[in-house]
Amino acid sequence: MNASQNKAIETLMDGLVDYAGLFPPSTLPMKQAVENYGVYTRSEHADYLGRFISPVTKLMDLTEHGAVLMPGTYATSGYREMADDLPAWSISAIIDADLDESLDVIAEFNEHHRHEEHGLARVDAIEMRITDASDIDEALDLIPDEITPSFEIPQSAIFGGDPRGYVAALAGTDSLAKVRCGGVSGDLIPTAQDIARFIHACHSADVAFKATAGLHHPVRAEQNLTYEDNPPRAVMHGFLNVFLGAALVRVAGIDEATTVRVLEETDSSAFVLTDTDAGWREYTINLIELSRVREAFATSYGSCSFTEPTDDLKSLGLL
Repeated sequence: MNASQNKAIETLMDGLVDYAGLFPPSTLPMKQAVENYGVYTRSEHADYLGRFISPVTKLMDLTEHGAVLMPGTYATSGYREMADDLPAWSISAIIDADLDESLDVIAEFNEHHRHEEHGLARVDAIEMRITDASDIDEALDLIPDEITPSFEIPQSAIFGGDPRGYVAALAGTDSLAKVRCGGVSGDLIPTAQDIARFIHACHSADVAFKATAGLHHPVRAEQNLTYEDNPPRAVMHGFLNVFLGAALVRVAGIDEATTVRVLEETDSSAFVLTDTDAGWREYTINLIELSRVREAFATSYGSCSFTEPTDDLKSLGLL
């Protein structure tokens, strides 16, 4: 792979990384997180950036610290931009309180930030944990059509379990299944078999998914799990493994055993990333197919770092 092979990376990475700087292991204060996001929206690789992720209970803090950085007409001296050509910030809100009350908070936030003088932003997605498949129907009765929900599959159904019942409950809706791929300790990382089983369940039910946690790096490898001194280490999943694997499931029809092999790949040179194709070893798809997969099936992942993914791609010679 070399720097001339960028079209596949540009297609794969388009809007892929939702910025979750508020969450572990970064756990940044809101002021720092929104300042980072504002910088990233204007950075060389801004096209790779997706939504800003915030708990519903911190949306007021987001308004307080982020308004002067959002596109629009700013009243604060030093941030005045009368004709900012950037789109409104897209926010994904984590439901960390009563859903009905949370939706009221979101509606107030959206009304406030549809005016340029307040900074342009909109919560157009929410993410919430569920404990039972019946939670999905109850939530969908409340969630307005203009907000896309992602329902996090319980870990009990991911770790050696069967996610198919939860995923099937999302079929025929515009909802996404959400899978957690890691955490701040090794026991929070599902196996390649677990992730493969989830991806195939989503494919079979024609349900799009997003991922979160543990995907800071492109290729599967042992990594530090936190930013503290003497951090715990474990083998982390790579976002190339997960998203190219999902694309091959969706388009090339690879089976679950082959998907596990893609997810367990540790050799970056095994991934095909050219001006016309993307894939793994002998399994490839064209970039139009990859773009469709990214848009409608394997949508994004949450990461508390935006710089680690791009820095690692640079170190691999892909940027």
